[in-house]
Amino acid sequence: MSEKAILDEHMPLPLTRKGLKTRQKLLDTAEEIFGTQGYFSASIVDITQKANVAQGTFYNYFSSKQMIFEELIKQLSSDFRNEIRMEVAKATSAKEAQIIGFRTFFRWVKNHRNLYSIVQQAVLVDEKLYRWYYDRLAGGYIKGLEEAMGKGEFKTLDAETVAYCLMGMSQFIGMRWVYWEDQEVPDRVFGDMVSLIFEGLNREQK
Repeated sequence: MSEKAILDEHMPLPLTRKGLKTRQKLLDTAEEIFGTQGYFSASIVDITQKANVAQGTFYNYFSSKQMIFEELIKQLSSDFRNEIRMEVAKATSAKEAQIIGFRTFFRWVKNHRNLYSIVQQAVLVDEKLYRWYYDRLAGGYIKGLEEAMGKGEFKTLDAETVAYCLMGMSQFIGMRWVYWEDQEVPDRVFGDMVSLIFEGLNREQK
């Protein structure tokens, strides 16, 4: 499936308020079902029964299990990127923007722990969708980094390389504490992560 297909190949959204509410209910339930049971073990019946929605109604909004899975990943991606964008807009410096972005991401995934499981499943369900997810995430990072480098707030490095390094840090710190331990990222851990990003591993010169 091409990126254009991932973005465009889906049914028109229901126009009624009730229809939108039902569609969102199915997506919220799919987040839970795919996150706990796994894509390949889950079924449309599992989703509709948990959502208390008739199976026939499901097909008014999604043509298949894969379609609702794709829509779910796109929605999760959009939701947390929008949340980060709104919070980062409050920052007064590029460094502050990075710190706010990390904190916002960790807070968001605390309420959406299944994001980790769902995204990792995508590499087996649809590898192009999996790449699309990270490409979109990296795009926002790269734009912000290039702006900061252009203003001289950060040293000039390859923005894409830095973006993926930062994404890797937030991904695995969040997995270690939020997903595995089901808790907030400890302040000491967050502090060390920020120190590593902005000060590096070298000891201070005396």
